[in-house]
Amino acid sequence: MRTEVVGTRGTLFWLALKTGLLTVLTLGFYRFWMRTRLRRWYWSSIRPGGHPLEYVGDPVEKLLGFLFAVVVLAFYIGIVNLILMFASFSLFQDNFAAYAVSLVGVIPLWFFAQYRARRYILARTRWRGLRFGLEPGAWGYAWRAVLHWIVTILSLGLLLPRMTFWLEKYKTDRTFYGTARMDQGGTWTMLYPSMKPMFVALAMAITGGLALLFENIPLGVGIFFLAGLAGFYGLFHFRVDSLRRLTETKTIDGVRFTLAPSGFRVMMIYVLGTLLAAAAVFLPFMVLGILLLLIQSADMLAEMGLDDMVAPIAGMGRYAIIVLSVMIYFTIFLLWSALTNVFITLPVIRHYFSTLTLSPDATVSAIRQRPRDEFAEAEGFADALDVGASL
Repeated sequence: MRTEVVGTRGTLFWLALKTGLLTVLTLGFYRFWMRTRLRRWYWSSIRPGGHPLEYVGDPVEKLLGFLFAVVVLAFYIGIVNLILMFASFSLFQDNFAAYAVSLVGVIPLWFFAQYRARRYILARTRWRGLRFGLEPGAWGYAWRAVLHWIVTILSLGLLLPRMTFWLEKYKTDRTFYGTARMDQGGTWTMLYPSMKPMFVALAMAITGGLALLFENIPLGVGIFFLAGLAGFYGLFHFRVDSLRRLTETKTIDGVRFTLAPSGFRVMMIYVLGTLLAAAAVFLPFMVLGILLLLIQSADMLAEMGLDDMVAPIAGMGRYAIIVLSVMIYFTIFLLWSALTNVFITLPVIRHYFSTLTLSPDATVSAIRQRPRDEFAEAEGFADALDVGASL
């Protein structure tokens, strides 16, 4: 089964712009509906074997889950931080220890929220009428993620493949499609070839350091610049190539996957997409900057020689300029959100999924339905903590 991605950028742009505008007009309340509508559009455009994915999430579930998470986090921030602050001043006569412990305490919640968001998204995703699912295990994932990150940092990043593999295996081995359980095969050492560009960048950085040590400044700076570019590409290459290797060692009831994305292409999609979106909002951003300067100091604009240009605007009055500034700010916000969907998110999804195949197709047909996972809290903690789980 090959996968195709349908849908046009124009349709996505107007959907993102319209739902974004409704979110602004409702002071953010509509964002749960916005996210649901965008997911349904993206899911339906992804069609393995010609069968579209379905997203059946409910925005009311998201809203109630967010409110629940806010209550829990308010308790944590209000009660736990108060105790930490009291202890910090009692023991150290300073609040630094309280802030440090509070920050460390939030990190497990971040991973906890990531896992729960994944569980909800899978529970509300269907393909060929069958539900996906993820077993409960958010706290197990959270403490494992914390320990793996500590080990990876202490190893100066050399054990990044180990962390990537074992965290992915924890999630994959608890994932279901219908009644079939997914299995992550392979070993963590298979991800080391994905780090080759990073090792090249490290070697170049060491060479640049030696050049500076021998007082060859131009050569050292040039090599460091190239090392930075290589390292930037290396981050994309590791993420894309490790995903390819992990995907190709996954199985689900005898079904195997192949994936062939390009790290360089994904990097260029992000770079060029960001530049295109930035170019589109550059003019309104400059207008916003002039309006803010006009609010603060008209004399400064006169010194810059812009007084004639902004004279018609200056005659509007201070409050009218403030209202205009707010409108332009939200225009920039809406355009940026819509354009990043069009120029980054959709091309990346299309590139990944257009290279995905499943085989053999006969085995897929033998999988049966699984019970519905109610999971009433939805993605509340992911929303409240903003863990990057919007799609």
